[in-house]
Amino acid sequence: MVSGRNLSTVLKGKCMSRRALITGITGQDGSYLAEHLLSLGYQVWGLIRGQANPRKSRVSRLVSDLSFVNGDLLDEGSLVTAVDKVQPDEVYNLAAISFVPMSWDQAELTTEVNGMGVLRMLEAIRLVCGLDKSRDGSSGQIRFYQASSSEMFGKVVESPQHETTIFHPRSPYGVAKTYGHFITRNYRESFDMYGVSGILFNHESPRRGTEFVTRKISLGVAQIKLGLQDKLCLGNLDAVRDWGFAGDYVRAMHLMLQQDEPTDYVVGTGCMHSVRDAVQMAFEYVGLDWRDHVVIDPALVRPAEVETLCADPSRARVELGWEPSVGFEQLMHMMVESDLQHASRERDFGDLILASSW
Repeated sequence: MVSGRNLSTVLKGKCMSRRALITGITGQDGSYLAEHLLSLGYQVWGLIRGQANPRKSRVSRLVSDLSFVNGDLLDEGSLVTAVDKVQPDEVYNLAAISFVPMSWDQAELTTEVNGMGVLRMLEAIRLVCGLDKSRDGSSGQIRFYQASSSEMFGKVVESPQHETTIFHPRSPYGVAKTYGHFITRNYRESFDMYGVSGILFNHESPRRGTEFVTRKISLGVAQIKLGLQDKLCLGNLDAVRDWGFAGDYVRAMHLMLQQDEPTDYVVGTGCMHSVRDAVQMAFEYVGLDWRDHVVIDPALVRPAEVETLCADPSRARVELGWEPSVGFEQLMHMMVESDLQHASRERDFGDLILASSW
């Protein structure tokens, strides 16, 4: 068995000068994946919709090591141009409308990006591989990773969920992700493309958007602790999820594309926690009782709730050698600590501005 350190050395040796294209590079997963691939010696390109991306700050510290190319999942022509320009060995399709509640308000756009956007990227790869005569058998084909989601399981028929569990999505987001999952499989079977889907369960970090419940909790706890707010409004505290650390999950994405044969994998911890658990852990970390501060807002409850999601990551553990390194309580503490620092800096900056105005 190869140790973790030796495995990293082997992978870095194999990946020197390999080229990866990441859609959604400015998102939580994209930023962690970019860091991971750079550490393995990759040349990393990010697909962005122009230079005014509001979240480009997530990868600002990496900008000198990254390259960017313009492209849009709503515009197949731009994707063909981008793939042809970059000539990647691997494409990671992480770009999506990722906030599930928003998918009911913008169902058509969610479907265009999360569903049809996958098809457009697959077509771009297929066309470029067919037109680019400079590629020969020794260089291999472009390998494609699709970011699938545990939300595809929705109203679960069995628990825990594994690679062959039946899908019953309960949101426009889940439905669109299911299409992206199956069209990736279809292109693998129809055109012999190397395409895999990672069925990732919930994964969080300090880089998570503030609209997501774990980050909403960690930021709210930090601001309450610092006296910047008093109450935290949440929806269904009984919803149960399998939560892990995003930095762990991007390692699994990369490992999937290193296998001899393309196969889909479920990635998760196999442990379930409720939203109430997350709230309790976060408030206890700062020495507060959550019951004094949490308010239930019925407007924040989904129209069709997904109550219980729990992964069976056995295949990823056995075939990829992947294991999560960060437990859920450690993750919540990490997020609260980061938001305490962030909120404290903002408060101090605001006090400085106020003082200077006198």
